[in-house]
Order: sequence, then C-alpha cells, then structure tokens
Amino acid sequence: MELQLLKSKFRGSMLGVLMGDCLGSPYENEELLSSGMRNVLQKSFDKLEGSIFKAPVMQYTDDSAMSQSVAESLIEKGDLDLVDLAKRFVKSYYQEPNRGYGAGVVTVFQKLRGNKFQDVLLPAREQFNGQGSWGNGGAMRVAPIALFSYKDSEKLIDKTRRATEITHTHKIGVDGAILQALAIQQCLQLDPSNELNVPNFINELIDKMKKIEKDEEGLDLVEPQPYKLKLDILQQLIAAEKDVTNEEVVRQLGNGIAALYSVPTAIFCFLRAQQPINGIETENPLRRAVQYAITLGGDTDTIGSMTGALAGAFYGEDKFSNNLLEHCEASKKFAYLGEKLYNIVCVM
Repeated sequence: MELQLLKSKFRGSMLGVLMGDCLGSPYENEELLSSGMRNVLQKSFDKLEGSIFKAPVMQYTDDSAMSQSVAESLIEKGDLDLVDLAKRFVKSYYQEPNRGYGAGVVTVFQKLRGNKFQDVLLPAREQFNGQGSWGNGGAMRVAPIALFSYKDSEKLIDKTRRATEITHTHKIGVDGAILQALAIQQCLQLDPSNELNVPNFINELIDKMKKIEKDEEGLDLVEPQPYKLKLDILQQLIAAEKDVTNEEVVRQLGNGIAALYSVPTAIFCFLRAQQPINGIETENPLRRAVQYAITLGGDTDTIGSMTGALAGAFYGEDKFSNNLLEHCEASKKFAYLGEKLYNIVCVM
C-alpha cells in the first residue's frame, strides 16, 4: 500500500473517532427509530455539510477525550506506558469533568488518584464486586492502539488488553475492545479503491475471535463465545435479501453501553453502509455509516465514534466533508495525532 494512502487512513481513523462522537452526542439516548426523527437527523446532517454557517461547534465527549489521551501517550512515550496513560486519563477528567464520563470510570479515576497510581489496574479490578466492567469504554478509545500496532496482531491484542484493563477488566469489555481494534486493523490493510468483500471481512473477524474467546468459569454467560455469536448474527443481517429495519438491528445487535451490544453494531453500521440505505440520502459512504449508526439511537456518541474510526481507517481522510469537520471541536488536532502516529509507525 502506498504510504500516502496509509497516512490518510491514520488521519482518517482519528477524525472518524471525533466526528462520530461530536455528531452523535446530541442524540444520545434519544428515540430515533421513527421515520420522523430520521428525517430530522437527515436535515441536520445536510445543513452541517452544506455551506458554512455560524453555529456552535459541537463538543466531543469522553470517547474522544480518552482517545486523545491514548494517542498522546503513545506518541510521547513511544510505546504503551500504563502509568503514564492512567495519569493522562485522570488529568484530562479533572481538567474537564463535564465530557460525559460514566460514574463507574469516575470512581476508578478517584481511586487511581487516591492510591497515587501505585497499582493502576487495581481500581478497575474492584469494580462491580470484583467482576470488572464490561462496558464499551475500552473499545471507544482503542483506535490509536490499533493504528500504533496495526502491523502486528499479537502486539495489537496485547496492548489493547492491557490498556483496556485500566478501566474495564471484565473479559466481555476487554474482548470488545480487541474486536474493535482488529476491525480497525483490517480496515487499514484494505484498498478503498477496490470494492470491500464484506463476507470475507466478517469471516476474518470470526476466525480471530474464535481464538480469543474462551469459555471461562465465572463469566455467567449463556453463550461461551458471545462475540462470535454476534458476528454470526451480523453476517446474517448483512446477507438478508431485503432491508433490515433499524428496530431489528437494535433487537439483535443492540445499541447500549455494554461492549457486547455496541461494538458489533458499529462494525455492522460500517459494513452495511457500503451500499445505499433507505432513509439516508448521501453518496458518501463514510457519512452514511456514521449517520446510520446515529439513527439506531441509544449510545449514539460511542457507536458513532467507533463506526467513524472504522470508516475513517478504511476510506482515509479524503472522504471526510470539510464542512462537517468545521463543526467538530478539535478536528485539526485529531488529524495531527493520526499523522504523528503514522510517522512513528511508518517513517521513524
């Protein structure tokens, strides 16, 4: 792959994190499944993408704030440094606590500061009676790690697992972050000028998750390989001969804050948007993916952000609307972070 395209993909993935987050956050937990609300969303996107007009810049949430911390730590340390990363998370939170952080992660930050970062994994292990969180907080911020380690799947999985465990230690939460990272890695390695082979993309993820998921005692799960099951369902929804309704996607894949009910959904949105979608009027598949993710409602900022990270890693920076980015806080900074990661991985 040409290095110029790869640089565009690195910048694009970081911009996708930001754009999906900023565009999705106003609709978090809103009821968007009705055709009327989808029309409202369509008009909003059209207006933002049209001629530049003066409007408040849409602020990013904890998704982008924590992704930024991961990227900056990797850039400055040259590798994953858990203590440095934990300190950055905590510092970022206390500087700007109103970015939409969940109560669970705030408790972790308070304990990290309280124990002076002597054991950066202990507070997360103590969450939920020692079970740890299985939320999507690890998956939402994993894009910089996927970029940094995209050449080596073993390192990617290891770094993702360790970085996630600062806040999320339940295997479901960790495996969700790993699945998102692997999906971003696959997007980076594909040429967007060629039509994406969607079945192959899904089958590769299924094969990888088979090796990662193991039936462990104490997880209290109905299915021993929950992500493989979700990917199987995803594959069936993609292969359906008629359009699958938003309600059916939410029912089968989910739209919540748990990693199991959001990471597969983000992957589905990216893959489904390879083709036109009823009710979403745009020729741009990257915008279509993010807009579709938001129409599903629920955890719109995080699912939008994860979808954007995938679409940006596949299509690259050129598919982004400059007008849309103008309405997203810190878009130039996020593109810069993507390029700095590219320079470390591919140039230095």
